[in-house]
Amino acid sequence: MIEVRNMAFSYRRKQVLRDVSFVVSPGEIVSVVGANGAGKTTLLRVLATLAVPDSGTVMVDGQDALARPLRYRRQMGYLPERPALYEDMTVKEYLRYRAALKGEPVKRIRRRVNEAADLCQVSHLLRTPIGSLSAGLSKRVALADALLLRPRVLLLDDFLSDLDTAMRDAAGEVLSNAAAFSSVIVTGHEIDDFARWTTRFLVLRDGVIASSVDATGIDVAELRERVDAVIGGDER
Repeated sequence: MIEVRNMAFSYRRKQVLRDVSFVVSPGEIVSVVGANGAGKTTLLRVLATLAVPDSGTVMVDGQDALARPLRYRRQMGYLPERPALYEDMTVKEYLRYRAALKGEPVKRIRRRVNEAADLCQVSHLLRTPIGSLSAGLSKRVALADALLLRPRVLLLDDFLSDLDTAMRDAAGEVLSNAAAFSSVIVTGHEIDDFARWTTRFLVLRDGVIASSVDATGIDVAELRERVDAVIGGDER
């Protein structure tokens, strides 16, 4: 479980996040949505310990994650909006390198790579140079990287960009499987896609969580209407 308490963040004297608090339990897939500039990417960067908040805490399974960031990073998987991959490596070489970089013992790296590749449906690409992959397949490889150590917390920024319809359907299946061991937080603009597998929407507006919308048992059209009503119609 990840619990965010009273999170605030400023950049160049402009407050980007204000008093952000929420909880994501194991098995949940929570989608953070909002207009451009609402603070979605900043929130994930803070949760990934890539930006230092002005105030607030992040608790993971009752432990202060920001007080022990190195330990927390082993429990966290992060996919940035524009992941940087080593294009001269094959998918297998890259994932093995990333597992070693994250501190995984050598004897377990092969299993970790195979599990993540299977989960993200890139096993058939293990011997393929990353530079020859499409943007969508590269995104899947980056997701496999985020899932290598079966993280307790999975953070995915602008997750569905560059993915076609078939890959978006597959991505939903990947996340549903990942939720078996992770608390999953995704950001993006694709409310209709998110609605098929998310459990809850958090709507960010001007750096504040303006609404929490339970997605259980609600059809896509009603969910979009509820979310758009909070965002103000300019989310797209």
